[in-house]
Amino acid sequence: MHELSIAYNLVELAETAARNAGATKVTAVHLRLGAIAGVVEDALRFSFPLAAAGTLVEGAELTVETVPVRIFCTACDAERALPPPFAFRCPVCATPAARLIQGREIQLDAIEIEEAAYAAAHP
Repeated sequence: MHELSIAYNLVELAETAARNAGATKVTAVHLRLGAIAGVVEDALRFSFPLAAAGTLVEGAELTVETVPVRIFCTACDAERALPPPFAFRCPVCATPAARLIQGREIQLDAIEIEEAAYAAAHP
């Protein structure tokens, strides 16, 4: 279950960014996850609170935006969305896809934090 190691990496990145910003808590972590990234979203969601326990990220909401697969077709000279079941052929002309444009991302897009001044004013 490599989703747990991905969750630990997300927590580490979010916590480092939060500390650098002077935050006392991370309230949300926003992730972009490619449709063919090889990550089971449910397993990642299950792993995230385990990885976040005892950190500034503990209790943070994890939001996941699924990034669709897009390819570039050299025959059509055009970028195309590739619907499941990802055959990696142009959906218009059936030429094998020459280049994957997107869909494999695992990207920490943003974090939401609580700053020390806010935390002190709102106990």
